[in-house]
Amino acid sequence: MSYMTVIGAGSWGTTLAHLLALKEYDVTLWALEKNIVEEINQSHTNSTYLQGEPLSLDIRATGDLKDAVKKARYILNAVPTQFIRRVFKDVSDSILQDAVIISASKGIEQGTLLTASSIFQEITGRKAAVLSGPSFAKEVIKKAPTAVTLAMEETAEGLHLQEIFNTSYFRVYTHTDVLGVELGGALKNVIAIASGISDGLELGHNARAALITRGLAEIVRLGKAMGADPRTFSGLSGLGDLVLTCTGPLSRNYSVGVNLGKGMTLRDILSSTKSVAEGVATALSAYELSRKFNVEMPIVEHVYSVIYKDEAPVEAVKMLMNRTLKSEFS
Repeated sequence: MSYMTVIGAGSWGTTLAHLLALKEYDVTLWALEKNIVEEINQSHTNSTYLQGEPLSLDIRATGDLKDAVKKARYILNAVPTQFIRRVFKDVSDSILQDAVIISASKGIEQGTLLTASSIFQEITGRKAAVLSGPSFAKEVIKKAPTAVTLAMEETAEGLHLQEIFNTSYFRVYTHTDVLGVELGGALKNVIAIASGISDGLELGHNARAALITRGLAEIVRLGKAMGADPRTFSGLSGLGDLVLTCTGPLSRNYSVGVNLGKGMTLRDILSSTKSVAEGVATALSAYELSRKFNVEMPIVEHVYSVIYKDEAPVEAVKMLMNRTLKSEFS
């Protein structure tokens, strides 16, 4: 069986390592935290991120990154986008020439405004595949039915990866629009924060439905401007992931928004959890992309203002509702 290495032992990385191990692949899981490495190897659990979930006995955890990647035929990244460059920059020379990199993180790097696949292109000189879609780790590890998208420009390798990840409960569809899949996965996190703010303010289901719908319109506008296929955003990595993340209590980004709407400070919200809400960092990148490509994204702009400019959530809602009237599809 092929050597598989998963980089990042948060809830999603651990879940995917477990899925692959159950398919009898040789799986190594890299974790930064020594206590997590020891717990996975000794107790076969990851209580920090997946409390109460037993893991495959065949997962080998390690804290040695170079050792983890040096013989891997497939490298699956589950490190949050803002940390990819830092984690991988010193081990790119250790990666096999024919290794395939798959990224499962959803974000846009601050400063460079690059998605994960483009970061890997810069670091390693090779294009990465992308695994995305509506998929809460805590449901996947319980084998709840889930459908996702595997995007890769090279069709033949994409079909092979589809077979690797697909199971009876984890259905994988292929796609070639890597940028569109990544933008959908990243930008929905920003809209999810807005949806959470709306629910935190108890604005009702009408408001949440409007935010999801108009948020999708913003995602499509930016995606088209950047060269993505607009149809991608009607799929699993677009609308599917957007709906899940904007409504599900397991969503970290939605939960951040709810607490902001209830009046908590961002610092207190982020300090209360070890999980990373990628939408917080991506809000800045998304706002800067909207300016760079001259795309109107009012929801993104106000999420950015709430997070980075201390705009009151109530005022953000008032500003959105009092914008100049316009045609829905103009």
